[in-house]
Amino acid sequence: MSQTITFQVQPGGSLRGEIRVPGDKSMSHRSIMLGSLAEGVTHVTGFLNAEDAISTLEAFRAMGVKIEGPVNGEVTIHGVGKHGLQAPAKPLYLGNSGTSMRLLSGLLAGQPFDTVLTGDKSLESRPMKRVTAPLALMGAEIITQENGTAPLHIMGKAGKLQGIHYDMPIASAQVKSCLLLAGMYAEGETSVTEPAPTRDHTERMLNGFGYPVTREGSTARINNQGKLTAARIDVPSDISSAAFFLVGASIAPDSDVTLRHVGINPTRTGVIDILRLMGANIEVLNEREVGGEPVADLRVRSAQLKGINIPEYLVPLAIDEFPVLFVAAACAEGQTILTGAEELRVKESDRIQVMADGLQILGVDAQPTKDGMIINGGGHIGSGEVESHGDHRIAMSFSIAGLRSSGPTTIKDCANVNTSFPEFRDLATKLGLALTSF
Repeated sequence: MSQTITFQVQPGGSLRGEIRVPGDKSMSHRSIMLGSLAEGVTHVTGFLNAEDAISTLEAFRAMGVKIEGPVNGEVTIHGVGKHGLQAPAKPLYLGNSGTSMRLLSGLLAGQPFDTVLTGDKSLESRPMKRVTAPLALMGAEIITQENGTAPLHIMGKAGKLQGIHYDMPIASAQVKSCLLLAGMYAEGETSVTEPAPTRDHTERMLNGFGYPVTREGSTARINNQGKLTAARIDVPSDISSAAFFLVGASIAPDSDVTLRHVGINPTRTGVIDILRLMGANIEVLNEREVGGEPVADLRVRSAQLKGINIPEYLVPLAIDEFPVLFVAAACAEGQTILTGAEELRVKESDRIQVMADGLQILGVDAQPTKDGMIINGGGHIGSGEVESHGDHRIAMSFSIAGLRSSGPTTIKDCANVNTSFPEFRDLATKLGLALTSF
């Protein structure tokens, strides 16, 4: 992205008020993918109008799907059926979106045409072997760069993929989803066993479109016999976006924030569980189910957090929220230890190293480890200038840290906040964060 945006946060203040954060990014991606392959017209509300989800939408437009919107979070998808996609005229550019690239790899491996997937500099540095290797076991042919990264040249193998059983070496919803989507085009059954629970939006939404996916324990199964029928999808607010305000209201004195209509899928609520273990005051109110997904309002008030050893079983359930959880740990009394989170090193940035570097600049005792971090909290957060390395979650996390900083915090390279949460600055300032950008 050519534009550069810098955030500056003045210290102090509290967060107060009621907001609804934008729609869930994972579900927005999947609504476009499955709606495009469905028979009939799918209506989506609550769609996340941010760059990552738009990358998926534009990819399907390029493959011949008529999609109207998004307008005020509403999208109408005129599905072409499971076998109705057309060869795109040029490579599909997916921006910064790892979800788009990994899930599309599986879906496109079984098509009757070839495709090339490209992305920005950050996306083209991220590991893709984790999907291309198991897809190769199914008979897929995908040419990567020497080190296994994009651009990906996918040779369509319509009618030639074979179902496999795959034991995932690491817990990854993107790998699981990629293989299930490929399994829709493979002979026989495809089954995936995960070593720890990961988000299950793909399985839930496939079932919502009438395509059978079965689950037994930690194994999901699919075959090529199903079809997708158009559906109505109401995308709840993204808990990963809500997480910044869950932490902000916890660490800033005299805060009281209510977050409306947040998705509380049990495979995504690790951030709530971890914050509660640290002593956070979070109430789950008005629980209900919308389109097969659990939703609730979350009320969070200031609390004195304490350091904990983060249970490893919660790590995959909060993997995207750790940058801001590191800020919570910096404000907590005592030591917080995270292990089992090596996945953080291959996100949009090396989130372990980048967060440790920034916290140290702000005077926090944060020591990176191979698979996590040790943070000795309780001291004050200082002021200074930190680098986000173009990673949206890093930029937003250090913005929240400004609530407890002793002076102004400057965060460089924040343009990619638009990939997941374009409204962040407006909602944060509405609640009381003294954030400006230039």
